Amino acid sequence: MKVAVAGSVGRDHLMTFPGKFTDSLVEGSLAKVSLSFLVDNLDIHRGGCAANIAFGMGALGLNPLLVAAVGKDWADYNDWLVRHGVNTEHVKISKELYTATFIVTTDEELNQIASFFPGAMSEARELDIAAIAEREGGLDLFLIGPDDPDAMLRHSETARRVGISFAADPSQQLARMDGPAVKQLVTGAKYLFLNEYELALMLQKTGWSDAELFNQVEVRVVTLGSKGARIEEHGKPTITVGAPAEKSKIDPTGVGDSFRSGFLAGLSWDLGHERCAQLGSMVATFCLETKGTQEYFYDREQFMERFLEAYGQEAADEVARHINPRMGL
Repeated sequence: MKVAVAGSVGRDHLMTFPGKFTDSLVEGSLAKVSLSFLVDNLDIHRGGCAANIAFGMGALGLNPLLVAAVGKDWADYNDWLVRHGVNTEHVKISKELYTATFIVTTDEELNQIASFFPGAMSEARELDIAAIAEREGGLDLFLIGPDDPDAMLRHSETARRVGISFAADPSQQLARMDGPAVKQLVTGAKYLFLNEYELALMLQKTGWSDAELFNQVEVRVVTLGSKGARIEEHGKPTITVGAPAEKSKIDPTGVGDSFRSGFLAGLSWDLGHERCAQLGSMVATFCLETKGTQEYFYDREQFMERFLEAYGQEAADEVARHINPRMGL
């Protein structure tokens, strides 16, 4: 199964605040907020939603296609992804701009305040998915992740026009998009990925009921944080998958992306949606236990030991024949 992942590629600046953001918010004075948080540390890592998802798939032994616009500082990042199995042949390198930058501060309750500067990502609208699919001899699934908003809409329109199955994953860009744009993005998607808050926000922005939104897509995957994920498919019982027990909670940045990488890996291996969600939840747990979105590590034995503990022998037997991680490169 040939999977392409479109969306952001960036540098993550991760900071930790040793307190609670909510302790600095004054009830009745939220109309004007001016705050500064003294943080304990700063870590700079590779990131970006599309790169995180592609990395996670590559780390499991797959070869996803990355479709993104990056900056003139791309060379070392490219080498890293290629070593982990990602096909970067369709990445557009800007001649003028630098790769996007994501800046996030996390408090002791894992609440986050973040900002994102798009940089070269603004050139993603110049990418032509139809041409990429033709050069690749077709695509089985194309994930449209958070990206330049015009690029996201162009990708979904092209996918519908030329008949490419696509997954809509607006994530952080949902806050920026208006109702008509959201409708345009998700209509006709084979998969829709979002978390509980994003589901509520999407309903508010579109004016659709929950049933009307569900009717626009074939499968809806809702991540539930520490409770795992819910998969809804027309004509089939809803599937709920719990999350594996984590050894520690280090940093939630990129956890949702890691879930998607495992889910897409399961689809690539022709596994059912329950196994896909279990795989996604397992990869997400490794990410949660690590600082940085592409720094988690496991070998095959470690992965399968924890997967067996979380989901049982039958699930582990189905997954074991496919796991071939590239970690440690």
